[in-house]
Amino acid sequence: MQPLGPEDPQVIGAYRLLGRLGAGGMGRVYLGRSAGGRTVAVKVVHPQFALDEQFRERFRREVAAVRRVTGDIRPDGRQWTAPVLDADPDAPVPWVATGYVAGPSLTEAVQDGGALPGPTVRALGAGLAEALVAVHALGLVHRDIKPSNVLLALDGPRLIDFGIARASDATAALTETGMSIGSPGYMAPEQILGAEVTGAVDVFSFGAVLAYAATGRPPFPGDNSAGLLYRVVHEPPVLGPELTGPLRALVESCLAKSPEARPPVTALAGVLAPAGGGARELVRTGWLPPAVLEEVGRRAVELLDLEPDGSPPGRTVADDPGYRAPSGARGTARPAAYVPQPPTQPARHPGGRDRQGRNRIVAGAAVAATLAAATAAALTLLPGDGDTPTTAKETAASDTSVPKDFLGTWAGDIRQSDGTPNGTMTAVVTPGTRGAYVVRTTYSALNVLECHSKAKLLSATATELDLEEVSDGTPTLGCTGTAARITFTLADGGRLAYASDDAGGGKPTATLTKNSG
Repeated sequence: MQPLGPEDPQVIGAYRLLGRLGAGGMGRVYLGRSAGGRTVAVKVVHPQFALDEQFRERFRREVAAVRRVTGDIRPDGRQWTAPVLDADPDAPVPWVATGYVAGPSLTEAVQDGGALPGPTVRALGAGLAEALVAVHALGLVHRDIKPSNVLLALDGPRLIDFGIARASDATAALTETGMSIGSPGYMAPEQILGAEVTGAVDVFSFGAVLAYAATGRPPFPGDNSAGLLYRVVHEPPVLGPELTGPLRALVESCLAKSPEARPPVTALAGVLAPAGGGARELVRTGWLPPAVLEEVGRRAVELLDLEPDGSPPGRTVADDPGYRAPSGARGTARPAAYVPQPPTQPARHPGGRDRQGRNRIVAGAAVAATLAAATAAALTLLPGDGDTPTTAKETAASDTSVPKDFLGTWAGDIRQSDGTPNGTMTAVVTPGTRGAYVVRTTYSALNVLECHSKAKLLSATATELDLEEVSDGTPTLGCTGTAARITFTLADGGRLAYASDDAGGGKPTATLTKNSG
């Protein structure tokens, strides 16, 4: 990430900008943060395009289409695309904000570390295939699948930057503004030739991306656009000996010159993922190689280390003696939090020391990633229920049940005890009596880490629930695993106040609003 320059805005819409993530032919992309602490990627189109009414109308249609795609949540709660959170196509300079994915692109991962291992390629392909199934089910075509538009996150790949067209009326490779939609070397032959664009163009690009991930090289080599376009149309792909077996056969079929000869998108995931489990099964126990996992962790630390005024970090948290891991952290399934300290105060934590004798930070996804890289294996935490001895308070409590006013789904932003934003939470409260697990909660931090917990009812009154929270057993990197005491209290305005004694999560609190129930 680069610092903001004098020509860059400080605020776009409701988002304070923190730095520049990149730029391309269509616009610039910034890292932003909402007032509630959510980190987003804000894409702003170049001013010259804002003056083109045909471009503005196409931008408006594409934002609406991507909202439909990213709003289609899978039954298991997982998406393989970055969700559109906000947009203003009618602003003087149009912009769109999506969920930020703190992971490298496929291009960056391959350039830094070479071809990806087979299990990673399988998970990558299965996730992208499921994303395309959702896109095509809406009658849409992505049109610009390439390595730089695939991000590698801790919990699976993400497909971004839709150059979306409707399959029914997309009949040319050039838009009204004269810009080619697609990337040389990854565009299908019919895109290059200006023929009808259907979902088969995405299948071709999908095959080219898988070939790149598995071999470390594009399937149509070349150093200029004209040569690349000619090879795509007239020459066979160069796949190399390392691509073998069913994966090679799948890639070859996807790269067929004729759209009719390519497999349907619904068949792609079935070749790569286990029956009944899909891509979720391939990513749940750790799918990234150590070097990529370490990069994900580095980016997560960089986000946490951003200064309160939005200036980009000069050093990582691990380099700063003014930061320490929370002492006495017990933790639950919640992500661990960073606790800033005065620079003169030495860090004290039983973790290892670096060459200057400073303690390494032990928290969240960053440590999980670094540890996994060091051991050359993905770390998966599988905590038990974490039952603790019954206290006197619990013994004295009567056999109470959850009052009906607590029942339903509640959501809100989490803050540490010092007021620092620490992600979001969604809690589902269900009926039950003392000793039953009556709350299931999902905690999300920085769009990087997602942790799941369950909470057992210890006591209840008409206005307060006292619970013991533990992990629900979902294997997740970077989530702590021991029990914590939490409370839910009915508050004014039909809201629910949440508090925890979990030092590992920064003793978080939240004010939740009811979504359903």
